Amino acid sequence: MTTQGLLCYCRAGFEPELAGELTERAAEAGFGGYARTERNSGHALFLSGDDPAGAGDALSQALPFADLIFARQKLVLIAELRDLDPKDRIAPMLEALTAADRKQVAFGTLVVEHPDSDEAKPLAGLARSFGNALRPALRKAGLLSAQDNARLPALHVCFVAGDHALLAIGDPRDGSPWPMGVPRLKMHADAPSRSALKLEEAILTLLTADERAKLLREGMRAADLGAAPGGWTWVLTRHKLQVTAIDNGPLRPHVMDTGLVQHLRADGFAWHPAKPLDWMVCDMVEQPSRVAARMAEWFREGWCRHAIFNLKLPMKKRWHETRLCLDRFATQAGKPLTIRAKQLYHDREEITVFATPSGR
Repeated sequence: MTTQGLLCYCRAGFEPELAGELTERAAEAGFGGYARTERNSGHALFLSGDDPAGAGDALSQALPFADLIFARQKLVLIAELRDLDPKDRIAPMLEALTAADRKQVAFGTLVVEHPDSDEAKPLAGLARSFGNALRPALRKAGLLSAQDNARLPALHVCFVAGDHALLAIGDPRDGSPWPMGVPRLKMHADAPSRSALKLEEAILTLLTADERAKLLREGMRAADLGAAPGGWTWVLTRHKLQVTAIDNGPLRPHVMDTGLVQHLRADGFAWHPAKPLDWMVCDMVEQPSRVAARMAEWFREGWCRHAIFNLKLPMKKRWHETRLCLDRFATQAGKPLTIRAKQLYHDREEITVFATPSGR
């Protein structure tokens, strides 16, 4: 099937960062093209400058979803349809999918959605109802499997306006499993702060299921730098880790009541453990370059084996600062690391980073 480039979703307001990342990474992989987006639209397109026949597939393979920081979801663009007639949006979609120069492919599922932006939220009703109408039409045309099959590519229909839709392919092995790339986590009544959702999402998103089972075992020891009021510490105790919480501020009493927490009133930029720990997590509000250097010191000195930490981004040149800080961290850590970074749904002006020794 002919593909044109990539469609990626992002946090509204971070379209320039996503566009910059796609452009730079595509160039590094040897692909020409250009990014197209609008501020606060919640998505960006990267259109390939190469032969359009399969260009999006090749580009997608060169830019794995796990390596993209500002993308919540990565899809391969098939077609952009403008000026759709509200009375019949289905016919032009079927025509685009079955055009003479396209090989008909049976998709396993249909996902009708919209970007996560204020402007697109009114399209939620259309997305729900349209899916019910399009699904049988696709099956009749032989473009959709008779029963949902999560192992096959998914057809994504993204409405950016009532008369403007993007058709794209989702690879179940190379993208987010959640609609619009957003995991809907529920705030637990006992969580000391909403920041707990950030660490829960990081563990769910940045670690594989196998890593979660192996690296978060009962009895492991961890440090939480900048712990107050205890949101990240609380998440670690739910995994039965023993936590040293470092902060001059107080922790919520019920966090201490777990019996798994030692609270030390100390500076997270000065304190370090007497013996190596399994984990270090950090959500301190500080310049990202300073945090990156401190995180690198923890690995260089062997104070932890694994870490999850946040980098608070500046208002300008955020993609540049992201690359700079991650490169500095990797270089100064002094050992080979597997590093994964994402701007998570529960992040704000920040990204979250997971680091672990390479070649485990």
